[in-house]
Amino acid sequence: MSHSTVPRNTTGAQTAEQSPEGSGDAAGPRGRGGKKPGGRPGRPRRSGKRSGRASGEASGKLGLKLRFRRDRTLVLMTVPALLLVLVFNYVPILGNVVAFQDYDPYLSENGFVAIFESPWIGFEQFERIFADSAFWHAVQNTFVLFFLQLVLYFPIPILLALLINSVVRPRVRAVAQAIMYLPHFFSWVLVVTVFMQIFGGAGIIAQTLRRHGYEGFDLMTDPEVFKYLVTAETVWKDAGWGIIVFLAALSSVSNDLYEAAAMDGAGRWRRMWHITLPALRPVIALLLVLRVGDALTVGFEQLLLQRQAVGVAASEVLDTYVWWNGIRNQDFSYAAAAGLIKGVVGLALVLTANKVAHLMGEQGVYKK
Repeated sequence: MSHSTVPRNTTGAQTAEQSPEGSGDAAGPRGRGGKKPGGRPGRPRRSGKRSGRASGEASGKLGLKLRFRRDRTLVLMTVPALLLVLVFNYVPILGNVVAFQDYDPYLSENGFVAIFESPWIGFEQFERIFADSAFWHAVQNTFVLFFLQLVLYFPIPILLALLINSVVRPRVRAVAQAIMYLPHFFSWVLVVTVFMQIFGGAGIIAQTLRRHGYEGFDLMTDPEVFKYLVTAETVWKDAGWGIIVFLAALSSVSNDLYEAAAMDGAGRWRRMWHITLPALRPVIALLLVLRVGDALTVGFEQLLLQRQAVGVAASEVLDTYVWWNGIRNQDFSYAAAAGLIKGVVGLALVLTANKVAHLMGEQGVYKK
């Protein structure tokens, strides 16, 4: 009895059924046992580290060792920055323990060893701070300056960035951006000096008014306008830095969106409202959260330079209060307690502002 044979032009399905592994000789250029169709043995398929690494990359889940091998150059580049942050930002946090001590650096030849020899007094320093009316006055001045700078200073870089971005000629745009960014490199001593030469009693404006028969003025020594003067100095010095941040965000907006909106009949204001501002919204939310976190830091050097001109009542903020009542008088435990209060309140403000950003649909500093 003769057995029927499979024809040479059999289909792939029939050949696959005859193969013990379901692949068959016709499944590819290699046959069974890793041999090529001509009978020559082929190279066996490798299933070691290379295939495991390829499958890991395909699935998007790499082990720590593989990720470090892939990104070791970038990791080594960030090591110096991480060491600087660790030494200057995280190690000093341990020194906050002196806020709960009557710390005396002269108990030992080494100030670090003196921490272990100073007596513990618990929350005594915090009770002193909360009972001091000058502390609450400094807190009030700090929040007044913060809200003024938030309302008068924060929107100005956004408006200037929109104005510069609307300039057609690149050369004019670059020159305007450089002029606005230049004061960021000036020290506060130079900034205060420039404002004194303009708005002081012997400044240009006062001398011009006296020359024409009017009474001059001295804004640099007026406590009533001091908070507005400080805000104006901050705007003049740091608005250029904010312009760079917002222009970088605007550079990621595709021109096709503006062209499509213009073809649909949208004018310049509608394009700015529906395209430009939504593109800036995540950056605005992020910088706003960070600015709220610095609510209790409104410029130590700037206010310290003008303290004698306007008096303590108008210029005292938390940073200057800590300096004069803690560091200058060598009451380090008192200064540490005040700084610890400032840090805790700043952290609470950041978390609250970030939560508000999440409720508004923005990412904020970190994701939910």
